[in-house]
Amino acid sequence: MRNRFQRVRRVFNIVGRLLTIFGFTMFLPSIVALIYWGQDGDGTKTLLAFILPSFFTIISGIIIQKVFYNTESISMVGAMLTCAVSWILVSAYGALPFTIGANSNYLDSYFEAMSGFTTTGITIYTGLDYMPKSILFWRALTQWLGGIGIISFFLMITFRGGGAHHIFGAESHKISLGRPVPGLYNTVRILWSIYGIFTFFAFVVFFIEGMSIFDSICHSFTVIATAGFSTHDASIGYFSLSGHPNYKLIEYTTTFFMMLGGINFLVHYRIFTGDFRALWDSLEIRYWWTFIFTFTVLIMLDHLKKSGNFVAILTDPKQIESLFRYTIFQVMSMITTAGFSTKDIGSDFFPALSKQVFLFTMIMGSCVGSTSGGLKVLRVVILNRLMLTELFKIRTHGRAVSDLVIDKEVVPHQESHRVGALFFTWIALLFIGGGITALFTNHSPLESLSGMFSALGNIGPCYISVQDMVVIHPIVKITYIFGMLAGRLEILPVFLLFSRKAWR
Repeated sequence: MRNRFQRVRRVFNIVGRLLTIFGFTMFLPSIVALIYWGQDGDGTKTLLAFILPSFFTIISGIIIQKVFYNTESISMVGAMLTCAVSWILVSAYGALPFTIGANSNYLDSYFEAMSGFTTTGITIYTGLDYMPKSILFWRALTQWLGGIGIISFFLMITFRGGGAHHIFGAESHKISLGRPVPGLYNTVRILWSIYGIFTFFAFVVFFIEGMSIFDSICHSFTVIATAGFSTHDASIGYFSLSGHPNYKLIEYTTTFFMMLGGINFLVHYRIFTGDFRALWDSLEIRYWWTFIFTFTVLIMLDHLKKSGNFVAILTDPKQIESLFRYTIFQVMSMITTAGFSTKDIGSDFFPALSKQVFLFTMIMGSCVGSTSGGLKVLRVVILNRLMLTELFKIRTHGRAVSDLVIDKEVVPHQESHRVGALFFTWIALLFIGGGITALFTNHSPLESLSGMFSALGNIGPCYISVQDMVVIHPIVKITYIFGMLAGRLEILPVFLLFSRKAWR
């Protein structure tokens, strides 16, 4: 009977260790509270909002480790359970500073924390321009930690136990990615090093372009994580609306770093080692560049059609530059599921075709091994190749043996089946979440679907305004929380939580 609980003990022992490490990261915003003491609400309350939850999280983690003491190696099933439980509990503890420091009820705080750690970027907070800096920093930090993954961060810092490769695989995207170097620890260290380098350079460039130090730090955290939380209600559009002299450069810089976040980090490693063929030698990245180019052209043409004056715009370099900048920014924001905006995607600025393109990009996402959410371009490629393979079999009356080949490698049947299952589950969850939204709100079917698109695709903007999201029904918020977690962990680990056999 005791052996039945060995997996439970192992799962929670690892979770306890993770919470202990995570508790120390919660101290960091308290430094910000001290720096901005007396400004925008920072003071004793916000300082305690981080110190108290930090101690509580550390003590809870230590207690959980002791109660569920176990040193056995963990299996893949156990790793997936560990991953799901970790994200649920980290968000639960990470919500406490919002509850204490931002006067939120716990459900709203949990929603914001889950949106942060999953890098979704849906927010229920308004008045960001006047919010305490420590709270804004915590929002940005949650997204930075979630960009590559809180589990991978834990592995890099402390974990040396058996089954570490299972834990890494449970959190990362479920397609074989290969490793840049032998050894899991070295792989994780390299990925986080690249992530840190990009974050630092984003900070430097934003600061040079005239952002404040605080804005530069927060946006560097969230842009490379393709996350979407900003320090302003108007997001990146704030710099244009406020008349910032370098707002165009800021928008182009944001676009560039979102692009970096949307590319497989193993591609970045190859580029750092001098292999520039990585930018086009895989089928996935070629598809990705093609999608970006196609969507940009379509949306620009859609705007030109709406304007009704092709010639005037095409002969005016300023209007062409402005249209291109708006379009490439929004396309990159959507396809990387970053969720930054310069314009509200629900507004009349974007014609109907553009909005439909945005919904498709919410599902698709970017490359496997990136910080982006979504189904991933590689899976779109696999689904496309499956269709072509079936057509080929029909034409040859089933006599030919035709394996699914991508980049000169045969895709295992198990992987093809998994992609099909995930795609079906994605569609099912989209319609279930959209139905729940429509049932408990007065939003139209398209608006209701867009809300679940946003949650499941881990992207912030949707056709439901922030003001409406604040007061949306609690059941809808819970649905979106589930959708954000399922989208980030790619569904399987979350569903495994409800299987009794998985816990035995």
